Amino acid sequence: MTPPISDAVVVDVLRRVDRSTASLVRRLGRPPALPAAERTAWWAHRVSRVAAGVSAAPRLAGKLADLLPLQNTVGTAVQSVVVLGVASEHGIEEPAARISLLTRVLLRRDLTPEQVEPLLERAKGTYTEEALGAREERNGVRGNARTLWRVARLLGRIDDALDARPKGKLRHRALANLPVVGVFGGYAAEREGLRRAAAEAAAVLEERPVSE
Repeated sequence: MTPPISDAVVVDVLRRVDRSTASLVRRLGRPPALPAAERTAWWAHRVSRVAAGVSAAPRLAGKLADLLPLQNTVGTAVQSVVVLGVASEHGIEEPAARISLLTRVLLRRDLTPEQVEPLLERAKGTYTEEALGAREERNGVRGNARTLWRVARLLGRIDDALDARPKGKLRHRALANLPVVGVFGGYAAEREGLRRAAAEAAAVLEERPVSE
């Protein structure tokens, strides 16, 4: 049996996810005049248009995608951008608070900022920047895709924990198991997952119950 993933490993990975997605979150910044009540939904819709197709693409392989650490890692990478975008709307700047939010929404692991803080120092034996490749800040679709694939590689370290992330409707996930046409089910499922990730992040930050 695989031992459970430790909090230290989770925090180390999500610390890097936060740093790697920062430039993408800035590039996707929503219109300044948008009413505050619409901003959480904007992140879900905007990132859906930009990246849901990327996260659904592994479904071209149908059921085979579930045998690889690809669907969850790419899907969670895209959802992390949404969660951190919502965090920025609420003025959440501290890394410990942002990482805590990622653990609660994406992993269903209730780590408080106070628990995260002492784990932020790089642990001995964790990946170096050289091993993962240098971070790149590039504009455009290609730059966004590079950022998401980099984050997906990071999340591969904790792939066993990613099944807890927000999911789409059951019927769309069932369609996603079929070869070729599965990409349409995968796209719909990932789009709904992004909406739920945004709503759950806002609920956590506003201390409201998280609804399914």
